Amino acid sequence: MLVAVRHELIKSTLIVSCMTTLSRITGLVRDVVIASLFGAGAGVDAFIVAFRIPNFLRRLFAEGGFSQAFVPVIAEYRETRSQDEVRALLDQTTASLGAILALTTLVGVVAAPVLILIFAPGFGDEPDKQELAAGMLRLTFPYLLFISLTSLAGGILNTYRRFAVPAFTPVLLNLSFIGCAFWLAPRLEQPVTALAWAVLLGGVAQLIFQAPFLIRLRLFPRPAFNRDREGVRRIFRLLLPTLFAISITQINLLIDTLIASFLEDGSISWLYYSDRLVEFPLGVFGIALSTVILPNLSEHHARNSLEDFRRTLDWSLRLVLLISLPAAIGLILLSTPALTTLFQYREFGQRDVLMAGKSLCGYAVGLPAFILVKVLATGFFSRQDTRTPVVIGSIAMFAGIVFNLLLVFPLRHAGLALATSLSAWLNAALLYRALDRANGGIIGPGWPAYLGRIAAALGSMALLLWLAVPAADTWTAWGTTSRIAWLVFWTACGAGVYLAIARAMGIRLMQMTHHP
Repeated sequence: MLVAVRHELIKSTLIVSCMTTLSRITGLVRDVVIASLFGAGAGVDAFIVAFRIPNFLRRLFAEGGFSQAFVPVIAEYRETRSQDEVRALLDQTTASLGAILALTTLVGVVAAPVLILIFAPGFGDEPDKQELAAGMLRLTFPYLLFISLTSLAGGILNTYRRFAVPAFTPVLLNLSFIGCAFWLAPRLEQPVTALAWAVLLGGVAQLIFQAPFLIRLRLFPRPAFNRDREGVRRIFRLLLPTLFAISITQINLLIDTLIASFLEDGSISWLYYSDRLVEFPLGVFGIALSTVILPNLSEHHARNSLEDFRRTLDWSLRLVLLISLPAAIGLILLSTPALTTLFQYREFGQRDVLMAGKSLCGYAVGLPAFILVKVLATGFFSRQDTRTPVVIGSIAMFAGIVFNLLLVFPLRHAGLALATSLSAWLNAALLYRALDRANGGIIGPGWPAYLGRIAAALGSMALLLWLAVPAADTWTAWGTTSRIAWLVFWTACGAGVYLAIARAMGIRLMQMTHHP
């Protein structure tokens, strides 16, 4: 039984990872287009702030907070209630969430200039930049409404094991960006505002895309306020603290943006482009894994199956370290080649690569922690325990602010990235300790040997890349085709050495479907 569950988890994670990989690839194409056409100046800084505000709230209302509160409750309903009761919960939840989002969106659009000053106070000294950002925020803020309802639909589909559709949906936003950048931007007085229009159009497209799949499941919500008030109250009781707990990284990113608005033009853009590269493995693997294990952990908890709960977490943590640690080392050692290959064209120059490379290294240090936080927090949310992650998240957030203040002066924007990573590691460590205590242990035997094998494989990969990868000037001199070919080559070499040494040390990826 347990082996079958492991295989199902692997299969589901691979499905989500494949769809998310497609999303991240189109996202990289999107960012390449933005960097090439708009560079890393004041206009892109203004757009990033205008997008980051509703995007931050999306992480709260959508996958970061709402899904973590919604999926455990609907999973319990699916296990213990009738189909009519499930539909009643969906109808009431849609009505309640929709009303809150509509009001929030209205306030956001009206208060756009004030929000820009709150989240990017450094723009106050540049009226044109502030006005541009506020205008774009009025276009991007309604995205919150559409994408949060999309997340509601995705939570339903994930609970019923339809993982591929929600994982594919973000591709539509990326296509909207690419289309607007090429077609709409040349037709506007301020071309960069095309990116704001892309956000709005992409949000609408994502919501419409998921509707047919809900209809096929006979779970398309019909908003109503008197269907299942008790179920909705349970969701919102979980949601309020979850909003904060799961989004510590996003809060720290907003703080980074706030502080970076006082630094030189381009600082926000450098942080954005480097964060986007870290988001690739985080989205492909971290979000995919946490998405897949949440319904499973919720079901184990609903059935009081503590041993299966522990084994699922142990398996997840092993898989996290096996994949995230080489990804982090690879991002650090290939930071300049990756940024040069992807972004150094037209408006994005060599200095932009150098500066974004510094913050990329800072963020990459925290990549394993970002994924660990998602998995460990999911362990709490599946138990419908939100208080513990809130307390831990508060500690991590305030520590992040201290790290920011300590590191921004000597390291400038790169210090902000490193501070976010240090905060994430603290968050992950405290979450692990609390979850381990709450469950009487969450890892099985053999961990010291397992970590030693991974360390040997990591050391071999790092040595190869450190000694063999050409210097930055060489990458700059190459054309696009050569850059891409050599980046793929060295990425494959690093991954190949890592996997070969790991296999020689006794780690078999396929064996990860079994509990050691």
